[in-house]
Amino acid sequence: MPAEIRRKTPEEYLRECQAEEEATAARSKGHLKIFLGYASGVGKSFRMLDEARRRRERGQDVIVGAMQPQVPTEVEPLLRKLQVVPLKVVNGGTAIDVDALVRRHPAVCVIDGLAYDNPPGSRNPTRWQDVKDLLEAGINVVASINIQYVDELRDRVEAITGKHVDQTVPLSFIQSADEVEIVDAPPEEPMERSADQQVEIQKRQERLSKLRELALVVTADIVDHQLNDYLERHAIKQHFGAHERILVCITPRANMREMMELAQIAARRFHGDLIVAYVKQANISPEDQSALDARLAIANAAGAHVEILEGSDPADAILAFARSRGITQLFVGHSQRTGLARLKGSPLDKLIWEGHGIDVCVFPQ
Repeated sequence: MPAEIRRKTPEEYLRECQAEEEATAARSKGHLKIFLGYASGVGKSFRMLDEARRRRERGQDVIVGAMQPQVPTEVEPLLRKLQVVPLKVVNGGTAIDVDALVRRHPAVCVIDGLAYDNPPGSRNPTRWQDVKDLLEAGINVVASINIQYVDELRDRVEAITGKHVDQTVPLSFIQSADEVEIVDAPPEEPMERSADQQVEIQKRQERLSKLRELALVVTADIVDHQLNDYLERHAIKQHFGAHERILVCITPRANMREMMELAQIAARRFHGDLIVAYVKQANISPEDQSALDARLAIANAAGAHVEILEGSDPADAILAFARSRGITQLFVGHSQRTGLARLKGSPLDKLIWEGHGIDVCVFPQ
């Protein structure tokens, strides 16, 4: 007997049509690549212009639409090999000449200083908005920026460096890039150092290390954002994580202190997210409720985000939530009194075998 052919629902047709329309629109837009630096002097401008040089040597039409007023010495030879479109003078200031660039319509346009504010009377208030117009016109853009100029990161970077900036780019624009490449090349230090220089260099290296970790976390977040956006546009239900998301599952008998301690260590180590959840029980005894409240108090004291889940099957409720949040690690408790032979068909068995892409860490309780 032939298998029954299931008709697609109107919602499924709509999602497919939307995905096709968005894919067509994306093909007509320019490609945005951003070189992300975590500190001044790591060489992002050099890497950006070196890529422009290589593209030009491969035969692509490459021009420079904007550069910093002063460029490092090592960048000047690269810049001299590329055509530069002068900035447009507006009310005593300068801005990208978007109209000239659109008319010229190169294959690739190099834009430095994404966070610059444009003078009053310009086409857009900010330079990153000018870049959006170039992308809409179908021009590929290669740009660079330091993480201190990402709006949502400004306060965190300022706490590390002590330097305040006013001109920023929203994280959503960085997330919209087709490629983000971290420039991980700290400047060289002098070979001979005095005692004072050694102390200052050590402090600087500590700051650079913190900034580098922040840049890596941001890049992982961007990959997460892009991946989940792709999955949603193509109506794919499977979720993946580019960085760690840990879910600690509470039960009245869970070894909460050990689970939370190890979860917090993992979250700090990988700059991941930590969520605590428990499945609401209909007929819980007063003793179990008291034990559950004590474990929730531990989670709250640790500052963890707590979610209350509902469902007739606890394992199904946990898996559904984990998939919706892109959980990568699942911390669960399990009684040692239950032998391995009895695990098959248990909630733990379901979490392990159906939690595709999720690492399940079992804690005795």
